[in-house]
Amino acid sequence: MTFKNWQVEILNRYAFGYSNGFLEGINNTSKVIKRHAFGFRKYEHFKAKVLLSRVYKEVGIHLG
Repeated sequence: MTFKNWQVEILNRYAFGYSNGFLEGINNTSKVIKRHAFGFRKYEHFKAKVLLSRVYKEVGIHLG
C-alpha cells in the first residue's frame, strides 16, 4: 500500500537522481544542537552554531 501511494515520488527519485539526504542531515544536526544548546538568547548565535557545526563536521573537528 505504501509503495502504491508513493509510487510516482519513488520512481522520480530514480529517474532524476536527486535526494534530500543532505538536507535531512542538516535538519538532524540542527535539532541535536537545539536540544544541547537550550538557552541561546539570540537566534543569530544559534544560527551561527548550526552553520559552523556543519562546516566543522566536514573537516572533522568536534564543536562542543
